[in-house]
Amino acid sequence: MLTSFVGFFAGLILLIIFTMRGVNIIIAALVCSVVLALTSGLPLEKALTGSYMSGFVGYFSSWFLVYLLGAIFGKVMEETKAADAIAEWVKHKIGAKRAVFAVVAACALMTYGGVSIAIVGFSVYPIAVSLFRVANLPHRFIPGAIVFGSISFTMTSPGSPEVQNLIPMEFFHTQPTAGGLIGYLIGIFIMVLGGFWLKYMVTKAVRNGEVFKLPGSHAAGSALAETAAAIEAGEVKKNLPNIFLAILPLVVVVATLNIASKFMSPTGAALFALFLGVIAALVLMNKYSRNYGTIFGKGSENAIVATANICAVVGFGSVAKEAPAFQAIVDSLVSMPGMAYAGLAAAVTIIAGVTGSASGGLGIALPILAPLYNAQGLDPGAMHRISSLASGGLDSLPHNGYVVTTIRAVCNETHQQSYKPIFILSVVLPMIALVIAVILYTIFY
Repeated sequence: MLTSFVGFFAGLILLIIFTMRGVNIIIAALVCSVVLALTSGLPLEKALTGSYMSGFVGYFSSWFLVYLLGAIFGKVMEETKAADAIAEWVKHKIGAKRAVFAVVAACALMTYGGVSIAIVGFSVYPIAVSLFRVANLPHRFIPGAIVFGSISFTMTSPGSPEVQNLIPMEFFHTQPTAGGLIGYLIGIFIMVLGGFWLKYMVTKAVRNGEVFKLPGSHAAGSALAETAAAIEAGEVKKNLPNIFLAILPLVVVVATLNIASKFMSPTGAALFALFLGVIAALVLMNKYSRNYGTIFGKGSENAIVATANICAVVGFGSVAKEAPAFQAIVDSLVSMPGMAYAGLAAAVTIIAGVTGSASGGLGIALPILAPLYNAQGLDPGAMHRISSLASGGLDSLPHNGYVVTTIRAVCNETHQQSYKPIFILSVVLPMIALVIAVILYTIFY
């Protein structure tokens, strides 16, 4: 058993190290699965061809179509410049003096409207650069602002179309708005406290003499930097859609999801909502782009890459759940006397941390945990919201795919420079909110 515990945590730490060093997540997850299997006494062939591939393929089959339509929807919003129109509108309504809030607001608006988080990052980054440059704020905080606005409170709040809010519906037979007033209050708590916290960190850095400076290749000639300069100069405004047209597809997605989920399965409702969102965006903003080959082709490619990356860490998690150490941890959490909601929260949090994915963690945890906690007669809405909130804490450790993409691919920063704000906003703060939620649900439900 001791060897299993050592291997369990060694595999997780190794996965984090590999990811921070830029190793492909699929290769990293496979190597760490081998380490975990060998130290836990699991047959290596069975662990890789059985557990790993079952987790990989199972997650792909369950959620690929949702990711596919989500990626296509995001690509439509990008190609028609609807995403740029939303970001530009937020920029001018809020202003450069509130650059941090403007970036967070733009990300939150698009994410809560169902736009793929990968598209959100790339769409908002040029706007963030122009705002931070005018306000002379340190560039290293842009990844934190993007991550905070796109995954902290938006993906776990009631009504969100993100998969982290959809997965629990299958296991607790709930609606996207499950969790009642407490769910909304916790979302507002994360949004408000996180906003002040981010503003404090940026202000402190400025007082310490930090100024705006583009890092690495973005400083000279990159496409994103050029786009940012064009936006700042006002050159991009000319051909942007009307803000009403740009936002309407987002409204269609959120409204359809929350209505259709009353009559359809969670997956069916999500697919129907995203399909209508794609149609609405194509019809309303057809004149701004007819590049259908890019929209559907690149959207499909993005969906495959994004889903495969998540499947890889889900596969690692599937190997991890076969380890004796994992079962011992789950047993101790489930048997916590008088602390049922806390046990559920802790278990989902740990599994999401192991997989480095909120959705992947839910996909592994809930098939195991939901039957156990449903049998205890707990409130389904409370379990839904706690599970969703719990998935959004330790999942954002350095090896999280979206964190890596935002820091490196989008912003060209490093973990050393940019990860601390992300850790505070996307790990520490959600964990605090989770504790409060567990206490409130335990008292009132």
